[in-house]
Amino acid sequence: MEHAKALVVKFIMVAVVLGIILSAIFNMPFGDMIATSVVLTILANVLGDLMIFKRENEREDTQRNIMATVADFVLAYLVVWLMGRSLAPNMDNLLWAALASSIVIAAGEWFFHKYLHHLFHHTPDREYTGYGGD
Repeated sequence: MEHAKALVVKFIMVAVVLGIILSAIFNMPFGDMIATSVVLTILANVLGDLMIFKRENEREDTQRNIMATVADFVLAYLVVWLMGRSLAPNMDNLLWAALASSIVIAAGEWFFHKYLHHLFHHTPDREYTGYGGD
C-alpha cells in the first residue's frame, strides 16, 4: 500500500510541475503534458526510486539522495525533451522547458527521496523490507 501511495505522490508532484511549466508557461497541450508526466513518473520510479532505495545499507542516505536526484534531473530532462519533440514538435523553447522542468522536478525529488526514506526505513512497527515490499 505504501508503494502505491508513494507513486501517487510522485505523479502528482511531476504533473503539477509539468502542468505549470510545460502547459501554462510553454503552451504544451494538456494531454501531452499528462502523457509526459505518466512516462516520467513510471521511469523515475523504476530506474531511480526502486533501484536506489531498495538497497538501504549500500551508501549513506545523503549520498543516495544526491545520486538519485542527479539521476532524476537527467531523466526528467531527457524525457521532457524527447517526448516534447515527439508530441509537440512545434513547441517553442523546448530545451528551456526541459531544463526548467528538470531543475524543479529534481528539487522536488530531493524531498521525495527523504519522504521515501522516512516511509520505508523509519517505521517502528515493522522491519524494513525494501521499497515496494509492502
